[in-house]
Amino acid sequence: MLQGPLPVTAPLVLNPLMAKLAEAAGFPAGYLGGGATGYQKVALEANLNLTEMCQAALDIRAVSSLPLILDAACGYGDPMHLHRTIGMSEAAGFAAIELEDQLVPKRAHHHIGIEHMIPMELMAAKVAEAVAVRRNRDFIIIARTNAMRASDMDDALRRGDAYRKAGADVLLLSMAHRPEQLRAIAERLGRPLMYLTGRGGLAGLGMTLEDLGRLGYRIVADPSTPLLAAYAAWKKVYADLTDGFGAKITAKPDWSPIEQDLFAVIDLERLLAVERATVEPRQGGVSP
Repeated sequence: MLQGPLPVTAPLVLNPLMAKLAEAAGFPAGYLGGGATGYQKVALEANLNLTEMCQAALDIRAVSSLPLILDAACGYGDPMHLHRTIGMSEAAGFAAIELEDQLVPKRAHHHIGIEHMIPMELMAAKVAEAVAVRRNRDFIIIARTNAMRASDMDDALRRGDAYRKAGADVLLLSMAHRPEQLRAIAERLGRPLMYLTGRGGLAGLGMTLEDLGRLGYRIVADPSTPLLAAYAAWKKVYADLTDGFGAKITAKPDWSPIEQDLFAVIDLERLLAVERATVEPRQGGVSP
């Protein structure tokens, strides 16, 4: 997939229903984001563990063949810990894993723009160990640095160079959201690269998927927009229901089309057909 003319687009998916909707929309991959997963649990990415992320992948892959990218934060440990992180991630069926160069355990301050970086050499060792221990060569190792926010572009580029030399398949320099930054990264580090979008995907960036593809960006992921949109919808519907629990609404909303669409996504009719053929009473008689 990384060899195509356009970047692989991967919107946020947190559960099987989101994955099915992304798949139905035509996306080629999904992004299981750590930040959004933490928010969904009314916690933070720093509070998550590898087991629950792998469980999310198992739930998704039980019903969807959408390739998944795991945002594994700091890899849940030091170089030695990467043995279990990579092994479990491969076993859970992830197609790729994203590892970043922050302190373990991760700090909540990351969410307000304060980064706690580990030495470049330690992160390079983590990347090298991740590459060495994977069993499937097609399992993609993405090395991410947050140095652009923690220090500057030069530091981020140096780190990118080091992580590439350590064996990373794809590099991600996060917090780069200006065309000139993305071009500078591509010129210095070469392909393949990953871009983590802001809210709204590429809206306001001034670059298209074609532009990014020509620069060598092979993966473009949106880590937040679907969750924010869902949050806004949930908040509104709960607020609407508090006003008399809907009794004051004169025109009753018709949710039937949405419900039928939901049934189609979960393939309810197929499951009903199995029951009709096996355990449900048939016309003119009963099932065995």
